[in-house]
Amino acid sequence: MTDREDDKLPFTEHLSELRDRLVRCFIAIGVGFVAAYSFKEKLFDILNAPLVKAMGGNTKMIFTGLPEAFFTYLKLALLIGIMLATPVLFYEFWMFVSPGLYRTEKKILIPAVLLSIIFFIIGSSFGYFIVFPYGFQFFLGFSSETIQAMPSMKEYLSFSSQMLLAFGFVFELPLVLTLMGRMGLVSVEFLKRNRKYAILIIFIVAAIVTPPDVISQVMMAVPLMFLYELSILGVKLLGKKKDENELDEDELEADEAEK
Repeated sequence: MTDREDDKLPFTEHLSELRDRLVRCFIAIGVGFVAAYSFKEKLFDILNAPLVKAMGGNTKMIFTGLPEAFFTYLKLALLIGIMLATPVLFYEFWMFVSPGLYRTEKKILIPAVLLSIIFFIIGSSFGYFIVFPYGFQFFLGFSSETIQAMPSMKEYLSFSSQMLLAFGFVFELPLVLTLMGRMGLVSVEFLKRNRKYAILIIFIVAAIVTPPDVISQVMMAVPLMFLYELSILGVKLLGKKKDENELDEDELEADEAEK
């Protein structure tokens, strides 16, 4: 079997395979959703633990609409269900696209996917364990004798999920730049020369994806600057070298010869 044998399959068979794999993905998400919904209260308690700790543990969440708690638990269970189904989703994605990839592309894609998951988890964990406590303390500082914080379930789920996703995605920066360096799109010299512009963009991104307070913005910008420097190191170590271009061309010719 060649690396590009799926090019010989009729288009209808590609559609049929795609349908079958999508069905399996939805089934996996459904199973994860049911499992997560069975522990919805516990999962929500884990999610709002930083806020409860910041408020001294003497607070309760509220919901202002009758179905709000129900739909909040549904959304939370769906998010957790997708996370639980991630191995199946990646497997089905890989089995669908791998026959159409060259060997060099396969060598890059597998470690890239694994590293992206690791960096995403690190970013979300940083937001949950480091940023949330300080951010919540800042917001709760506006409470007074006449003003009391009464967070609702829906608003907290929306806020926390957006923040965790934001931190997870921005922590992909070293991987993205390293892959770009591996493909020859950026170089160490380019990254060093444009460092000052990168820092400006980092603070702009931090201002957009974080709440409108200086503490949260700085707590995202500082790790991003560190990750940018890590990206330079990654490009330096793993970036494409000049002598590798000929090797890639030889592998490409070998793949073409197998077709």
